[in-house]
Amino acid sequence: MDHLDNLESQSIYIFREAFNRIDKLAMLWSLGKDSNVMIWLARKAFCGHVPFPCMHIDTEKKFPEMYEFRDRYVPEWDLNFISDTCPPVEEMDETLPPAARSAARKTAGLKKLLATHGFEGVIAGIRRDEEGTRAKERYFSPRGERGKWDIKEQPPEFWGQFNTTFPPGTHLRIHPLLHWTEIDIWRYTLRENIPTVPLYFSREGKRYRSLGDSDITFPIDSEAQTIPEIIAELETTKISERSGRAMDHEAEDAFERLRTDGYM
Repeated sequence: MDHLDNLESQSIYIFREAFNRIDKLAMLWSLGKDSNVMIWLARKAFCGHVPFPCMHIDTEKKFPEMYEFRDRYVPEWDLNFISDTCPPVEEMDETLPPAARSAARKTAGLKKLLATHGFEGVIAGIRRDEEGTRAKERYFSPRGERGKWDIKEQPPEFWGQFNTTFPPGTHLRIHPLLHWTEIDIWRYTLRENIPTVPLYFSREGKRYRSLGDSDITFPIDSEAQTIPEIIAELETTKISERSGRAMDHEAEDAFERLRTDGYM
């Protein structure tokens, strides 16, 4: 097996383990490159069908291209699709910096959906290499009441053995892409010919490496118009993947505060 085959195999194992162990399970779909790979892997894991709902936490501020992508692939991939809008920014913590406060709406929207549908576990497409706090996650990561995450109380995960048994009231976040890197995502997308939002490709010398809300996400300088060109660019760049996210340029503790409160 080559590197991508190994990545795929481990992720599929995590999907199947989660589906086997958790009664009420759902998957977050942000419409970006990582969560599209995640849906692709889930379809492979379950014979072409995603057997749990896919949730979109809608801030109503995504790029038009992202909504067009969603509306096309929900029926094409035959997804059990759930979507709901987020509370207004005025209801978020006033002590957060502006972009982090805006991003906090997604956490509030997720908590609302979880309360409505009673999901015991949520699959999310985060990776260790994205950001320092995410590197502290586990594949099966327990959350307390209201989605609170205790960074210091994470279960050990050795030799592919995952703890899925926790006290009543524990909510689980499952991360099947945790061991992937950004360049892995693009190499796999190329190999599998996975559909992708066109904003990732250069137009007039600019492209997006990470997609969020249109008012707090900005493009980078790039001439990469194809996936091979993106891969070649990533092989040499020293610029952070999230350099276009306004939130990542605010106070150092803002992201960790969001993550502790349940932000994905």
